[in-house]
Amino acid sequence: MNALPDWRIFPSPEALAAALAETVAQALADAIERRGQAFLAVSGGTTPTRFFRALSAQALAWPKVTVTLVDERFVPEDSPRSNAALVRATLLAGKAAAARFAPLYRPAASVGQAADEANAGLAALPWPLDVAILGMGTDGHTASFFPDAANLDALLDPAAGAFVLPVRAASAGEPRLTLPLARLLEAGTLALHIEGSEKRTVLEAALRPGGDKPVSAVFAHARRPVPVYWTN
Repeated sequence: MNALPDWRIFPSPEALAAALAETVAQALADAIERRGQAFLAVSGGTTPTRFFRALSAQALAWPKVTVTLVDERFVPEDSPRSNAALVRATLLAGKAAAARFAPLYRPAASVGQAADEANAGLAALPWPLDVAILGMGTDGHTASFFPDAANLDALLDPAAGAFVLPVRAASAGEPRLTLPLARLLEAGTLALHIEGSEKRTVLEAALRPGGDKPVSAVFAHARRPVPVYWTN
């Protein structure tokens, strides 16, 4: 099926961050009420910082929330490029410091071995995800589904069984670890957060008939309309 984007447009990054934080907090609270715990996956990069800070201030039963990453660079947490370091500094602070964090990175000899170890470690988490918040690059990648990834077909397989897969793509810089599309599609709440006119143009092109960017696959296989939180 092809899920239409549900555009949610905001006048400023601050307004977007506040609205997205409220939506995510409510979804997590609903999950806690329904099954006693909640499971959230977030993306890295520079775009979500305001959202993370707004979410960290939400009143939630944070000890019942598990947070993981949609994707991660194959770098330790002391690297300035670590998504885990960003999440610890901006989301797992204040009230949200009580949440459980499940990083993807493992100090293995190779990204393939790290993915195997992360896959085994994350298998015990409370799947499926209750919330997954995606970002997108100007090349149309989301998560670590880079257009030149050697295993792109496996990453985008909606029936994949893995929890974590390795990614090697020249455009990505260092190797990556990512949740595959199949795990993201299972999320109770799945949303895309992008900012700026360039990314909106990229997404609109990706969603036209015949669009073949990696982000296109999210909408092609989603079970319901995907909210797109956007501000210029």
